[in-house]
Amino acid sequence: MLENKVGMIFGVANKRSIAWACAAACGEKGARQAFTFQGDRLKESVEKLAGELPDSLVVPCDVTDQAQVDAAFAAVGAKYGRLDYLVHSIAFAPREALEGEFVTTTRDAFRTALEISAFSLTQVSLAAAPLMTEGGSIVTMTYYGAEKVVPNYNVMGVAKAALESSTRYLAADLGKQNIRVNAISAGPINTLSARGVKNMGSLLGYVGEKSPLKRNVTAAEVGNTALFLVSDLSSGITGETIYVDCGYNIMGI
Repeated sequence: MLENKVGMIFGVANKRSIAWACAAACGEKGARQAFTFQGDRLKESVEKLAGELPDSLVVPCDVTDQAQVDAAFAAVGAKYGRLDYLVHSIAFAPREALEGEFVTTTRDAFRTALEISAFSLTQVSLAAAPLMTEGGSIVTMTYYGAEKVVPNYNVMGVAKAALESSTRYLAADLGKQNIRVNAISAGPINTLSARGVKNMGSLLGYVGEKSPLKRNVTAAEVGNTALFLVSDLSSGITGETIYVDCGYNIMGI
């Protein structure tokens, strides 16, 4: 399905990462992929995982440093000559902003959350577009807290709302280059980043009980949806937010 395709994956931290589930699903279908890591703390883990897939590339990339972003895409261009898809699975807000009340969010926390969790999609899309010479697909990860209030999600919900809106505007801008941009709204998953949200365990239990399928979604299921969105099977889909949450988002009470 993805033979001779080249992808770039942002957001792998460890084997439980949604980004890794996406990369593994695409790698099984023949894609070659570049991986980014933020900070030396994650370098070894990302390199080890990337080594499980053929002809991979690992490059540092802190999205708050434009020089690193430029260098990462230059490295991808030098190794592969082009890019067919990109998976954006990065988000961050200070821990203290993910507990208590949203109204107490500080200016610095708001700025940090929006820059890393939302603006970075526009940032990497702009850098990826010149390498997508035959069109391409960009996929980002969002969450239901973008449209409904989820306790303790706070400023990250606002950032995800900006991310979903950015998805639509980017889809409109990049469509003329045959580049599609979509978001996956995954249900809660016990990842490293999710643990930063207070009472995540209670949220997982509640969603698993209330969703139509009576369980929580798995990272592998999100990865398979990403595989669909980066493949030609989804060639007519852009600007959309696709829910992969065992149906939880359709429920009222």
